[in-house]
Amino acid sequence: MTSVAPTRDRILTVAVDLFGRRGVDSVSLDEIAGVVGVRKQTVLYWFASKDVLVDAVLDMVAAELFAVIDAAVRAAPDDPLERVDAIVRAAFRPAVRRPALLGLVREVSRLDRAQADRLLERIGPLVDRAVGYLRDEMSAGRLRSGDPGLVAALAYATVTGIATEPDALRAVAWSADAAGLRRLRDELRAFLRAALAP
Repeated sequence: MTSVAPTRDRILTVAVDLFGRRGVDSVSLDEIAGVVGVRKQTVLYWFASKDVLVDAVLDMVAAELFAVIDAAVRAAPDDPLERVDAIVRAAFRPAVRRPALLGLVREVSRLDRAQADRLLERIGPLVDRAVGYLRDEMSAGRLRSGDPGLVAALAYATVTGIATEPDALRAVAWSADAAGLRRLRDELRAFLRAALAP
């Protein structure tokens, strides 16, 4: 007998890929059902509406990001520059494996206010932890003194800018594939290291 949990997981996986590649508004529940190989009613059994499915996709992606960053922080050496570097590498790992995730970043900028607020609640603890860590290390003199909130926001803006400004990226011959994401990750790592070295 087949377990029901994998059906829900398959729906989420397909939704991430389709939403990330084509945009939330361009993808129907019928199309998701067709790719998964189930009826639309099965999708609606697990997710009462498209908005509920979008929320579940954001929950899944936020949880994955939280888990990889938490693991990177625990495994990183005590040196703050090495730890920041490990966090950047970890944050990019899911997107390098699945470039459609970058498209989800673009979709986040198009969320309605209620969905955006729910996403902020999900990632708020991660942001607070990052800002607190930067503040503590700056106060201890182990990182260059600055505004920890703005440093975190600049790193985030770099990633979201990549997702939301495709025309500017085409002008510099950057593409949102695995190789391009690795190049972006490495440039961001070098930029942060230079900016934060005491």
